[in-house]
Amino acid sequence: MLASLFLIGASLTTPQMSAQAASQTIVEDSEDGMARAVNRMVGGIVSYARWPDESPDAARVMCVIGTPRLTNRMAPDVPGAGSVLVRRLSAATVTGRSDCDILFLGRMAMADRRQLIAWVRGRPILTITDDDAACIYGAMFCLSNRAASLSFSVNLDAIGRGPLRIDPRVLSIGRSAGGPT
Repeated sequence: MLASLFLIGASLTTPQMSAQAASQTIVEDSEDGMARAVNRMVGGIVSYARWPDESPDAARVMCVIGTPRLTNRMAPDVPGAGSVLVRRLSAATVTGRSDCDILFLGRMAMADRRQLIAWVRGRPILTITDDDAACIYGAMFCLSNRAASLSFSVNLDAIGRGPLRIDPRVLSIGRSAGGPT
């Protein structure tokens, strides 16, 4: 599993620390290439998350809120046996549901983002965004596209607020790829 994420970059974000690491080069400069890269990266991130009630082959539900910046074709490619069902919802409808295991936050009003991040605290919900490269608005993982490469930041503070467990190997990807930490 670690090998599938080896080329994906990571940076860690805590209140006191931010470090940039390696990134995944997007081979094709097309929407198809970007969609594949985003879906591999999101699937890899999901594969490193553990939910409190998890069975090994549990299908997860990813609720996409707002408009993703990197691709509108969300279909996470989870290594191994896991799978992710994708639903598009409005910010207003998400908080009334209990079936979202993952929130993917695209472009949206800041008030909606704050409400969703506050609602997620203490819940076993993985949060990923492509609309906050610096990872300062509360998502756990933040995708970034710079110079034809896709990378992500990790917000340790956001991860620490909930019952999800993130395999620490995802935090060492940057070190393994030779990037600073």
